[in-house]
Amino acid sequence: MSTALIIVDIQNDYFPKGNMELSNPEKAAANAAKVLEWFRKNNKENIFHIQHIAADPALGFFISDTVGAEIHETVQPLENESIIIKHFPNSFLKTELESQLKEKRITKVVVVGMMTHMCIDATVRAAVDLGYETTLIEDACATRDLSYEGKVVPADQVHYAFVGALNGMYCAVESTEDFLQKN
Repeated sequence: MSTALIIVDIQNDYFPKGNMELSNPEKAAANAAKVLEWFRKNNKENIFHIQHIAADPALGFFISDTVGAEIHETVQPLENESIIIKHFPNSFLKTELESQLKEKRITKVVVVGMMTHMCIDATVRAAVDLGYETTLIEDACATRDLSYEGKVVPADQVHYAFVGALNGMYCAVESTEDFLQKN
């Protein structure tokens, strides 16, 4: 099978009591875990865990060697699964992800993770630009409220605005249930 799962930044700092808590990270992680379980049963060699480590501790989260930077327990990698460290929103930028996908002759990727408006958006767009047929499992992603000039955009609106922008032109967008039923 030439499809890989890319699990982006499902790390402790995004959960309650973390340094960058998101809106409903538990629900997104639970759905990501369902997709991960499907891949483990059907496609064991093609699972890639992306772990963001802050290049600058001033970022305030994902600081190297902290509990917050660790991959969350819901999607803990197995020994045979790749862990790729990144320092930028785009999971391909200055990482081994593309070379490992090419080595395994991957042509399709399924993306889950956090944050929808940042690392998921950047990773999906990069995957498509690199020629990968891409599926985004939208309910296996989470984000947070954003603000600009005193205006707050609620997390669900941020999420659906980015998912809506990616759907069709960039990737197929599916729910966890639809993905599991189709495959």
